[in-house]
Amino acid sequence: MRLGPGLLVTAAFIGPGTITTASVAGANFGFALIWTLLFSVIATILLQSMAARLGVTTGQDLATALRTTIKTPVFKLLAAFLVISAIGIGSAAYEAGNLSGASLGLQEILPSFNPLIWTPLIAILSAVLLYTGKHKVIEGALIVLVVLMSLVFISTLIMAAPPLTLVLKGFIPSLPENSITTVLALIGTTIVPYNLFLHSGVLAQKHDKNKDIEKVIKETNVDTSISITLGGIITLAILSTASVAFYGTDAGKISAANMAVQLEPLLGGMAHYFFAIGLCAAGLTSAITAPLAGAYAVCGMLGWSTKMSHTRFKGVAIIILAFGAVVASLGLDPVAVIIFAQAANGLLLPIVTCYLVWLVNQKSIMGEYTNSVFVNVVVFPVLLLIFSLSIYKLFSLIF
Repeated sequence: MRLGPGLLVTAAFIGPGTITTASVAGANFGFALIWTLLFSVIATILLQSMAARLGVTTGQDLATALRTTIKTPVFKLLAAFLVISAIGIGSAAYEAGNLSGASLGLQEILPSFNPLIWTPLIAILSAVLLYTGKHKVIEGALIVLVVLMSLVFISTLIMAAPPLTLVLKGFIPSLPENSITTVLALIGTTIVPYNLFLHSGVLAQKHDKNKDIEKVIKETNVDTSISITLGGIITLAILSTASVAFYGTDAGKISAANMAVQLEPLLGGMAHYFFAIGLCAAGLTSAITAPLAGAYAVCGMLGWSTKMSHTRFKGVAIIILAFGAVVASLGLDPVAVIIFAQAANGLLLPIVTCYLVWLVNQKSIMGEYTNSVFVNVVVFPVLLLIFSLSIYKLFSLIF
């Protein structure tokens, strides 16, 4: 089968933020938190499969389904506010980090060039891709970048050569002292609410009632499982590389920006360039998918067309991209916007996931393709985790 929409989800959640979080986890706790990645991958596959099935079966993206099935005006207005705040404004706020990450990677690869040119150049390239409005072109570009990321980070892992016994031991759940914040951060960088809107939106556009829906769902589930597992392997490679390089040493502050430089003493100049290429690819993929996700969410909630070729859809995506480019290019601090977006995400994630589970259990909406009892039982602890994660995020922002 042909992989595609699932790889867009991988492209979206493997960004500079994920690289930083996985690097910090490896540097501070070694291999001990690998089990968190396994749990996150399973949880993400479950939720994304449901969002994908909603798009395949109904031809509606998650935002449109929210808008059309919530009947109470007050709740509909509240849902619109939360979705646009968390996904639309949030995508714009995080876009600055995506563009900065890609730019930093290029600066490491081509240090002789003026570093000020990279962010505008990346933004223009992303804008051209988005403005084509052609799904196949955008999907093709993202697949190439995801494959590049995979090769780069896995190659870096092979060069780092972590002890297999320690890697396997990391799959046994444990909570080292002061690790809870990092555990929640690792989960939070994988289970991303805007991916639910992105995945359902992309597949809703491919909806064809004349196709064998059951066959399409099976193919979509395989695509989702393979793609998100690949994303988990990339994150595992980053965590393991950081563990080999920095665990037990005084590495200082670890971030996506300085990982490439800090790896050079251990792995040599080639690995340094490899990691920089991976950082650039990760920033680029997120820089393209964040505006897409924001556009699906905003347009779906406002009742506008969610076709990539539609003028309003492209307009929303370009506005999100432009905001990130301005913040990244001028060195502005988007902290206030990010805090607002994180608070909205903290409220939105449990609401949207519960609503998604409710939607895919409604025969009036899904017909014969509702959740099985097994899936509902398995997803219950995931929902509990999401509520805990959201409460923790909100408390951490308030206090």
